[in-house]
Amino acid sequence: MTTTGRRALLVAGASAAAAALTGCTSEEAGPRRPDAAEEAAAREAERVARAEAALRRRAVTASRTLLARYDAVLAAHPGLHARVAPLRASAAAHASALGEGDRPTPDTSTGTPDGGTGSAATPAAATAPGAASPSTGTASPAPSIGADSAVPADPAAALRELAAAARAASDAHTAELLAAPPEYARLLASVAAAGAAHAYLLTEGARA
Repeated sequence: MTTTGRRALLVAGASAAAAALTGCTSEEAGPRRPDAAEEAAAREAERVARAEAALRRRAVTASRTLLARYDAVLAAHPGLHARVAPLRASAAAHASALGEGDRPTPDTSTGTPDGGTGSAATPAAATAPGAASPSTGTASPAPSIGADSAVPADPAAALRELAAAARAASDAHTAELLAAPPEYARLLASVAAAGAAHAYLLTEGARA
């Protein structure tokens, strides 16, 4: 064998040994595991995401329950359409905004919000949820009127109960403000203010 051939053989053998050594070292080291700080950060991020999702569900449920109550009153008292329908359209737009990913800011006027379609949202649970504690996120009992409650035969009584439902939903949204992320908190505040205005217009406003 020539000198050049022996040199080539030695180089090839050294390369093969280095590759084998590298493979063994990689197998022994294994994939990098996250440290304690990274695991704690991941758990906290997951906790925050779950809490925010639960808050959004409560807000949407409160608005959809109120919307279902509007529908019940309109079905029982068609003669109230001119007075109640504009407020119902606004409530529908609020429920839609609270449930959408882009969460457009609703108009707090008593009519249909700018850009709102006034389309009906999916009816929610029968009983409006209670206000949630900002610190714990746990719902606490709140006076409310369920969407399946019988509508009073007297139109004035029906309006009073609808106003009470609007106030209950407004209070529920207000209770969530401190726990909500900034953008969603602004939306909740706007919807809560509109709900309080609706409650006034359904009762006291009519006598002004």
